[in-house]
Amino acid sequence: MVDVGEKAETHRQARAAGSISMQAETLALLVRGSASKGDVLGVARIAAIQAAKRTSDLIPLCHPIALTKVSVDFEIDREANAVHCLTRAECCARTGVEMEALCAASIALLTIYDMCKAVDRGMRINAIRLLEKDGGRSGHWTAT
Repeated sequence: MVDVGEKAETHRQARAAGSISMQAETLALLVRGSASKGDVLGVARIAAIQAAKRTSDLIPLCHPIALTKVSVDFEIDREANAVHCLTRAECCARTGVEMEALCAASIALLTIYDMCKAVDRGMRINAIRLLEKDGGRSGHWTAT
């Protein structure tokens, strides 16, 4: 692991996003809340928060950090038959929270896939990416 012992603790935040596209019927099932496994977006939100908290257990050489906030929002896109996921992670630490935000978005989308795969194995997870990070020596960064 990289030595961050000499770095100052600062407020840090990161936002990440991704999408999952599916058949119109699958999206309708998800929106109605009638998937056989239950409340897809509710479970995906909890899974994302758990993933952010466990990122250092999943990603080798990633520092464990004490998160102060994790949020997960979903947007239903009926035109594209997709669900867009936006995550935000925050902490006061010596290292950033980009991996936590990215891990949360990834696991949220994988959870949606898992809960809907019985009716649509052709779903596609797309465009998982960092949107913004702030804090620490590198300052503020926004995707272009």
